[in-house]
Amino acid sequence: MKFLFLHPSLKKIGDLGPAGILALVWLSAPGIAGLYLLYNLGPVSEWLKSMGTAGIVIYSLVFLFSSGLGILPTTAQAVLGGWVFGPAKGLLAAAVAFGGAAVIGLLITRAVAGRRVESLLETKREAVAIRDALIGGGFWRKVLMITLLRLPPQSPFAFTNFLLISCGAPTGPFILGTILGLIPRTALVMTLSHAAALTGASDIQAFVKDGPGWPVAVLGIAIVLIVMAIIGLIARKALLRLHVDPAILKS
Repeated sequence: MKFLFLHPSLKKIGDLGPAGILALVWLSAPGIAGLYLLYNLGPVSEWLKSMGTAGIVIYSLVFLFSSGLGILPTTAQAVLGGWVFGPAKGLLAAAVAFGGAAVIGLLITRAVAGRRVESLLETKREAVAIRDALIGGGFWRKVLMITLLRLPPQSPFAFTNFLLISCGAPTGPFILGTILGLIPRTALVMTLSHAAALTGASDIQAFVKDGPGWPVAVLGIAIVLIVMAIIGLIARKALLRLHVDPAILKS
């Protein structure tokens, strides 16, 4: 996604004050924490299983708060959910978490960014045009726009929250579009993760080492990337039909 608020016309990230720091943290921290979660997938999944029926509730709540606070990425948590609960239960828990996490992201962004980012945007004609394209029109057009922006895999959850809320995305379309936009890629990741868990592997490392090996693992990753690229392409084409420059999806 084109980082609207790091646009060269703003010159310095310092122009954004605390909002700029928040944006940078939400852009970088979840990826590091996500790798740590995947590395410890075995013990974390065993602990969740030991919780019995409470495990799915714990998973959804942790997903909700860690995503909303910009601590963990949604993809790594989707891997965990598919591994432990399968795509049906896992996706339902994730969908609930998406909605709650969106609310948390909304509240934090509004509290930290306030009017500062919006005021800066209003001084930049290009930024105003992009903002108007994203949130213009009626309720369902806003939902559609936010859904399309959430679809591509290169749209990091917490940072996209920051972008959309700073643009002035209204609460209802923001939450609904977030849930709808994240479901397809989450379902894909959970399905493949569940398939790997069904081999009896204790974690990803064991799946690669003692299971089908690197060729199958690489093939699985390639399938995920190809499908997500197709999803991103569909989103770009839909944005073009809505007269929005698809470059805003580029990183």
